[in-house]
Amino acid sequence: MPEHAPATPPRPDDLSRFRTQPVSFMRRSGRLNPRQQRAWDADDGRYLLEVPRHIARTSVDPAHVLDVAATYGRSAPLVVEIGSGQGEAVVAAAAAAPERDFLAVEVYTPGLAQTVLRAAQRDLGNLRLLQANAAEVLATTLPPASVDELWVFFPDPWHKARHHKRRLVTPEFVGLAARVLAPGGTWRLATDWAHYADQMRAVVEADDRFAPVARDDGVVARFDGRVRTSFENKAHDAGRTITDLAYRRR
Repeated sequence: MPEHAPATPPRPDDLSRFRTQPVSFMRRSGRLNPRQQRAWDADDGRYLLEVPRHIARTSVDPAHVLDVAATYGRSAPLVVEIGSGQGEAVVAAAAAAPERDFLAVEVYTPGLAQTVLRAAQRDLGNLRLLQANAAEVLATTLPPASVDELWVFFPDPWHKARHHKRRLVTPEFVGLAARVLAPGGTWRLATDWAHYADQMRAVVEADDRFAPVARDDGVVARFDGRVRTSFENKAHDAGRTITDLAYRRR
C-alpha cells in the first residue's frame, strides 16, 4: 500500500521524545477496499497533505507550521474537523459551503481513503485531509488564531472509567482549541454518551477563554452544517441521546 507519509523509523536519540501522554485513538486495521485503494492511489496530493513527520506515522514535526492560504490558494474562513471518520460530515459541509475551506484531521487510513473518494466524486476544491494526531496538529501545525470553526463530533467515549484518561476533550485539549481558534470563533462538539457530554461541558466551561453560544450549559440544537451520519444513525437506533454543544472563543 502506498504511503503518503515517510516511513523512516525514529533514530535512537528520538526515542526520549516519544509521546508520554496517552493518545485518544487505538490502532485499527488499515486495509482498504478496492475503490478506496484506487482513490488513495489517484490522489497524488490533491486532498492529502504531505507534512514532515516526527516520531510516528501520525506525528507531525513540531517545527512544521501549515501555510493555510498557500494550501488552499486563497484566504477564506477555515473549518477544522477533528476525527473526520469516513468523511460524511466534512464532505457534505465542504460541498454546501464553497466559500469556506475545510481541513479534516484523521488517523485511520481507510477513513481518509473513503473521504478522498467522496471528495473526488464531488470534485471539491476547498477540502484537504491530514493524517495526524489531533493534539499535535492543534499544538504546533496550525497557526494560532487561524481557525474559524473547530468541530469534534462523536469522539471515542472510552466509556469504561479506567479509560476516561484517553478521552480527547480534556482541560489540556481545551487549551489547544483556544490556541487555534480566532477570537469569536466557534467550537462545536457532539456526543451520544451523556456522561461524556457532562465532562465536555465541565472542562470547556472551566476555561474562561470560552463562552456558551446559547444556553448557559452550552447545549444547542444540531446546526444545519452537521449532517446526520451513519454513525449517528446507529446511536439513535441504540436509543442513545445526541448532545450538541457550541462555545465561542472570547
